[in-house]
Amino acid sequence: MTAPLSGRKAQAARNDQLIVDAAREVFVADPTAPIAAVAERAGVGISALYRRYPSKEDLLRKLCADGLELYTSIVQKAVAATDAGGDPWAAFETFMREIVEADTHSITNALAGTFTPSDELTSMAIHAGMLNDELMARTVRAGVVRADLDVGDLGALFEQLAVVQVGDRERTRELRERYLTIILDGIRRPPGTTPLPGHSPTLAERAARWEPR
Repeated sequence: MTAPLSGRKAQAARNDQLIVDAAREVFVADPTAPIAAVAERAGVGISALYRRYPSKEDLLRKLCADGLELYTSIVQKAVAATDAGGDPWAAFETFMREIVEADTHSITNALAGTFTPSDELTSMAIHAGMLNDELMARTVRAGVVRADLDVGDLGALFEQLAVVQVGDRERTRELRERYLTIILDGIRRPPGTTPLPGHSPTLAERAARWEPR
């Protein structure tokens, strides 16, 4: 059993989580934003932020590492499900839906090319890629997806879905699920006819994208 953190350490842990959460919101919306905007959003002093993350690049690496760690845990669970003799389509579909729900690829879309990845990040990405390869190979071998689906297609599909964005978080989630369902039915063998979640974007929702942020 892990011992509870002392008052000072517990506060530091809370501040760190506030900083990371704020950084994700700030930099996904605007990768060029200054680090001071993160401190303001988190409600912590800039000195407290710099004690934990000496530079903006350090904070960006932390965001990407967290995203990669979450992604890896989801794909690893899918591979384990096939190891346990689970239904290969169910494992693959669950993986796809959990990745979209986790929204890890909004980080990719916003931050790719904006900083220099560390060796640790590179190693994490290689490990995630190996798990992707294994899951894809098992899914194709099982004959539950089209044979010409390639592991490289997955990242592109996730990134496209992450672009779907309206003002309301729950509505964004619903729309992403809708389009993911279309994608899944398109790659499943035999073809599926899953009812689509929610409804298509309204004219008002589409027009709202052009309003100043």
